[in-house]
Amino acid sequence: MPSPRQLSSADPGFAGELERLLAFEAAQDPGVEQATAQILESVRQRGDAALLELTARFDRWTPAGASELIVPPEAARSALRELPRVEREALEIAAGRIRAFHERQLQESWRFDDGEGAVLGQQVTALDRAGLYVPGGKAAYPSSVLMTAIAAKVAGVRELVMTTPTPGGELNRAVLAAAALAGVDRIVRVGGAQAVGALAFGTASVPAVDKIVGPGNAYVAAAKRKVFGRVGIDMVAGPSEVLVIADGTANADWVAMDLFSQAEHDEIAQAILLTPDAGLLERVAESMRRQIGELPRRAVIEASLGARGALIRVRDLDEACQLANRIAPEHLELAVADPEKLLAKIRNAGAIFLGHHASESLGDYCAGPNHVLPTSRTARFSSPLGVYDFQKRSSVIGVSPEAARRLGRTAATLARSEGLEAHARSAEWRMGTDPNSSGKQ
Repeated sequence: MPSPRQLSSADPGFAGELERLLAFEAAQDPGVEQATAQILESVRQRGDAALLELTARFDRWTPAGASELIVPPEAARSALRELPRVEREALEIAAGRIRAFHERQLQESWRFDDGEGAVLGQQVTALDRAGLYVPGGKAAYPSSVLMTAIAAKVAGVRELVMTTPTPGGELNRAVLAAAALAGVDRIVRVGGAQAVGALAFGTASVPAVDKIVGPGNAYVAAAKRKVFGRVGIDMVAGPSEVLVIADGTANADWVAMDLFSQAEHDEIAQAILLTPDAGLLERVAESMRRQIGELPRRAVIEASLGARGALIRVRDLDEACQLANRIAPEHLELAVADPEKLLAKIRNAGAIFLGHHASESLGDYCAGPNHVLPTSRTARFSSPLGVYDFQKRSSVIGVSPEAARRLGRTAATLARSEGLEAHARSAEWRMGTDPNSSGKQ
């Protein structure tokens, strides 16, 4: 493979070069937007009939009827039973670790007495029904089933509806097995923007949900953005990313393979190395040239690295952390001798991997934290998918007669300052006074 682009933060034009490297307009292509809008409108108006047509067009198989879009629950249970022992054990280990991590995220209802006659608090409730989008075009992702479904189940969601494309009509056994293991209630063999539309609007076969979560391609991202407001969404996912900060103690072969592991997702994934060690940078470049021939997705990796990858020499690890906060990557590996020292300097990252043995691939599959992460620099203001995405908080306010009299004066004053007389009188009636004769208090 040709050597990945090498940059230096000391170069005069580095800032502009970095901006060009990071630039990505996620799912904003006018053609994608127009096609997505048409698909959504077709599903909204025609329901199952549109799903059947679109499945035949995009997934290269023709269902006999809407009932064929729904996977019987026994099929998922059978897939789990029939899965080779090693694969089933791996799924079970991952599921256990994911569940244990997410149980720590549960929020609880609480109340407190303010000591002046008011009881205040919040009531936490789970969503009634959630939609899980699981990609299935270029590859199958049973890990995404575990990550989304287990977080929702731990939160207490009553019903989980999973949609996934089945190109050529082929059901992926591992995806079905993961769905059975995680407790998915309904599996729908539909993908793309049409799946998002079905989950948002509902059809005769697919119930409408309260929130849609899970990553997908540009059409899925565009569809999620368009239906937001009618339903909730977790985030609009962009291409997968990894940023590795490494020092001279890092293993060049490990770093090279970690960059490859992200680049192999697709041609627009991003893999970047930041290091102050010129020798390590060269060793990583050499290792990449040596190892690329062993990988079956070589063409995808080369396209990804050629378009959006880079090996960047920085002045020191402090500058690397500053750049990391600017880049706000989905995955950040701290492949350094003292990762804890750098951790305190990181503010913007979806998931942070500490030390030489914490590979990003462990986070993708079985470490425990969720692998649905903010991309395209959105880690500046958003967080990984978690139990909190499937729970809602309602404020609780209880007021005694004495507190109503005391707080009513404050409320009435503020309401009249905003020109809202009915608000003021609503408070004053509970003060035991007649607002029609009390004057402007």
